[in-house]
Amino acid sequence: MIPTLNTSRNSKANTAIKLSLAFWFTLVFVLSLNDQFARSPTAPPLPILCGVAIPILLFVATYRTSAIFRAAIFSADLRLLTAIQAWRAGGMAFLALYAHGILPALFAFPAGIGDIAIGVSAPWIALKLTNQPDYANTRHFAVWNILGIADLVIAVSAGALSSGFVPVLAGNVTTSAMANLPLVLIPAFLVPMLVMLHVAALVQARNVTASKSKRSSSEVPLIAAMPRI
Repeated sequence: MIPTLNTSRNSKANTAIKLSLAFWFTLVFVLSLNDQFARSPTAPPLPILCGVAIPILLFVATYRTSAIFRAAIFSADLRLLTAIQAWRAGGMAFLALYAHGILPALFAFPAGIGDIAIGVSAPWIALKLTNQPDYANTRHFAVWNILGIADLVIAVSAGALSSGFVPVLAGNVTTSAMANLPLVLIPAFLVPMLVMLHVAALVQARNVTASKSKRSSSEVPLIAAMPRI
């Protein structure tokens, strides 16, 4: 059964989510000012990886333990969750930074091209959801979200591998710039947030589908039991 919120609890849940996002952004910004994400080129980029993984783990833990949070996720506008991904078209900036010798090709190309593909397609997916609400129940919608998550995982992995700590892949240009402001806001804030939006879209679509299936199955015996005229 999908949990629901009354107006008062829904307002409080949305306020709590907004405050959490503001606190998270501020924390990342302050840590960045103090160079907490930077590290030696020969050391694994653990601060950045923690910055990506910890918020996602907290999101999953909160989803599993808080009915109010789950209800807020299920009541979110699926079109908005999808449309926000359009910002990823800005991934072309990675290609521009590669062209200026600031980022390595190993990271810039997969991250840039993948983000552009998801970002450009996001408005079309959101439009389909507007015109065809049942589109959320299709495999195409699920695959698009899974590909969006995969792109982010690939980008983070490529960024870590090209950060300089792997001798075979170390070059003159590394992803060290991604550990400093303003670029550090991408892996430490935007990437985990975009993953959360994809996950929220998937669980919402799955639960709506499950709810419809249960209603359909419960209606069949009732129809069968009706007397024939």
